[in-house]
Amino acid sequence: MTRFIYDTATSFTGWIADSNHSLQWLFDVPGGTEPDPELLPPGDALIVEGSSTYEWILGESDLIQHPERWQELFGSRRTFVFTTRELPVPEGADVTFVSGPVRDVLSDLREAAGASDVWIVGGGELAAQFFDAGALDEIAISIAPVALTDGAPLFPRRVESDRLHLVEARQVGQFARLRFEVDATTTATEHADT
Repeated sequence: MTRFIYDTATSFTGWIADSNHSLQWLFDVPGGTEPDPELLPPGDALIVEGSSTYEWILGESDLIQHPERWQELFGSRRTFVFTTRELPVPEGADVTFVSGPVRDVLSDLREAAGASDVWIVGGGELAAQFFDAGALDEIAISIAPVALTDGAPLFPRRVESDRLHLVEARQVGQFARLRFEVDATTTATEHADT
């Protein structure tokens, strides 16, 4: 059965990108450019990200001019990008653009994933929309030894402790790795106003 996993790195102050939408602070952490292989999505995982993450990766790695780098970063993983704009695609990359509410795209994502998991790797707001739709199964966070004062929040929703169950806490290099299972027994609508 397909599971939806939000996996991201964050500053210890709860920001996943700085005020310039940059992730450079993350790559400046020792081990940030070459994460532990255990932290990477499996080769058959379906990747989902927002347009800000996608555009930053395109620009930072110059993927339009050097499309071979896409393979180095994503392998053969299929990638879905939530956007309302037309964006470029590196030659040879398997990228699908989708728009609209997450709830309306869930069946397409499940079909595309097949027996694999869906990894939401960019966008706290996007991950929160999966939570709102009752489709988030796990939250995995790698906390960096960095303090940012503003930027893109890790998860811009209030989530009470009855919804999360800690299943792992460990050190991975300079990062603290936490994994939470999301309890789907409480309906998303019960928490939509909190």
